[in-house]
Amino acid sequence: MVLPDTAVERILDRHPVACLATLNPDGRPHVVPIVFARVGAMIWSAVDGKSKSSGTLARVRNIRRDPRVSLLLEHYEPDWTRLWWLRVDGEAEIRERSDAEAAAALTALSRKYPQYAEVAVLAPHGSILCIQPHDSRSWCASAAAIEALGAGAHG
Repeated sequence: MVLPDTAVERILDRHPVACLATLNPDGRPHVVPIVFARVGAMIWSAVDGKSKSSGTLARVRNIRRDPRVSLLLEHYEPDWTRLWWLRVDGEAEIRERSDAEAAAALTALSRKYPQYAEVAVLAPHGSILCIQPHDSRSWCASAAAIEALGAGAHG
């Protein structure tokens, strides 16, 4: 069963985490969990002030080289009637914090994640990723999954 558009919108507005897939130079997928916010049709994620293991992150390097990305959001629980997943395919770009849309996205990220009161939304030389969705696919096990989303469940 496919998720209705209203459920997809709720998920993109409320779900706390997604997995971002980019392409490594050798064509292998590179998948990492991200936090994100939707502003209008665009999906945004910041390279924030949490500790990082290296300089420029692989996801940033990969997007600069090949902008094709996928986001996967999912929900699992022992009651399999409430399972769902959503995949959003699109193209990403790296934006500057001075960009007006990026500034709105940083505000949206701060509102969605209270943790940003303690951690910088952007690292000192951080980047903000902007994803323009082109296509999405979804699945849910039953109407119970959709009803749970309608009730305000985070997924």
